[in-house]
Amino acid sequence: MVNQIKSSNNKVALITGASSGMGKEFAKTLLAKGFIVYAVARRTELMKDLSNLGAHIFKLDISNESEIGHLIKQIETEHDGVDVLINNAGFGIYGAVEDIPISDARYQFEVNLFGVAKLTQLVIPLMRKRGGGKIINLSSMGGKIYFPLGAWYHATKHALEGWSDCLRLELAQFNINVVIIEPGVIATDFGKVVIDGIVRRSSNGQYKGMTDAFARTLAKSYQNNGGTDPRVISDLVLRAIQSSKPKSRYVAGQMAKPMMFIRKWFGDTIYDKVALSMVK
Repeated sequence: MVNQIKSSNNKVALITGASSGMGKEFAKTLLAKGFIVYAVARRTELMKDLSNLGAHIFKLDISNESEIGHLIKQIETEHDGVDVLINNAGFGIYGAVEDIPISDARYQFEVNLFGVAKLTQLVIPLMRKRGGGKIINLSSMGGKIYFPLGAWYHATKHALEGWSDCLRLELAQFNINVVIIEPGVIATDFGKVVIDGIVRRSSNGQYKGMTDAFARTLAKSYQNNGGTDPRVISDLVLRAIQSSKPKSRYVAGQMAKPMMFIRKWFGDTIYDKVALSMVK
């Protein structure tokens, strides 16, 4: 499918969270298609391979507005704008609501929503000057469904979905498409990070039984590099970028479609039973 996609004609793409996982895969794929790629993340030392492939590497903390502003000024100076923005940076705080400090919850929103929003606000005028563009927001199946111990992560992804829907309507008049990508379980480090977090926060208190069971379920899903290859999500992103009329949402990855189907068509009672079966 990727081989059928035409050259980008040197369009400019900005990708956040490009130091690993899906973000790095997006960068490699777009570089191979001829895009001028700005790959940004906090840990630039993990992007030397992208630099060797021709990417512009930039250190960025997505929660830092000053760094975001500096990045956009540099791109505008060097290439006069952005054609594609892939908002991929994000992380997941897992643990019982009772156990997670509100300060940590606020930071979850700073990275997964408000940082995305600030960066997007600065990119929109650049796209408008170029006559259009594509904004690709990486949500999750977790933006449509939910699991115990993931309240703050799911809250940010549900918020990102609603924010993206409104943004799509606002920007259609400027030929700027807003697309939501909803991955399922992907073969990245996400599972390990989540497991480490919930064990640290909630394995010694009132939620120990639920936490231990959920950690086992996650470990099983991700064991032996389990999960869907990130290149599957790259294919969706490419399809959205190259389409003149992209869909508002693309879904792929282990568990995503069946879990979202149960949530949509069977209602809360049945879905809750399925979700709770994963922590028993």
